[in-house]
Amino acid sequence: MTKKKEVTVEERLRALYDLQLIDSRIDEIRNVRGELPLEVRDLEDEVAGLTTRLEKLVSSLDVVDNEIVAKKNLIEESKALIKKYSEQQKNVRNNREFNSITKEVEFQELEIELAEKHIKEFRVQIEQKKEVVAETKERLKARETHLKHKKGELDAILAETAKEEQALIAKSEDYKEQIEERLVSAYTRIRQNVKNGLAVVAIERGASGGSFFTIPPQVQVEIASRKKIITDEHSGRILVDELLATEQKEKMEKFFSKL
Repeated sequence: MTKKKEVTVEERLRALYDLQLIDSRIDEIRNVRGELPLEVRDLEDEVAGLTTRLEKLVSSLDVVDNEIVAKKNLIEESKALIKKYSEQQKNVRNNREFNSITKEVEFQELEIELAEKHIKEFRVQIEQKKEVVAETKERLKARETHLKHKKGELDAILAETAKEEQALIAKSEDYKEQIEERLVSAYTRIRQNVKNGLAVVAIERGASGGSFFTIPPQVQVEIASRKKIITDEHSGRILVDELLATEQKEKMEKFFSKL
């Protein structure tokens, strides 16, 4: 039975730094996209909201139009009744019948007057609603144009970076499978808690990358020996020596250039 090769600390450090370089590259791609996906989503929601509002406004205009038609029909019915009552008044036999018919005529005249008042009010409503419809259409058109522009921007960026991003994500997962779970968990936790997602950094001018805290010479020697995994006491980042970092950067740049 073949004994499984033991992975050295140096190999672990190189793998972790490679993983960091890959994940940082993914971060860069996503930073290029920036807030565009959220902007597009917000614009899509706004366009959908304005479209729904416009549909409701147009529907409410139809309702008011129908109300006007109903009032006009009521006026015609009242006019027909007035004509009918006027004919009946010519054949009344007494004052009681005459007064009764007169009251009916007056009632229908009031109905006509009220209906005409309502029609005027409805027409005012229609004019007001038409103004709102026009404003909503104008805003909707502007938002749709803006959305089309932003979608174009996003699609162009995605077209340029989608293939590379997918290849990088797959490579990142490959590395995570090769590195022991304990280290991957620590790496992921540190990456989530530090600025710029940098969980593994090189020593630069006696300090950890991106930090102003000097690392003691003895610790720098230990890091350079690559005998154990050492973290920065201030940020918690995993530290690697500058030479190792340079070697892995050159290696990964060759890989990135092929994507």
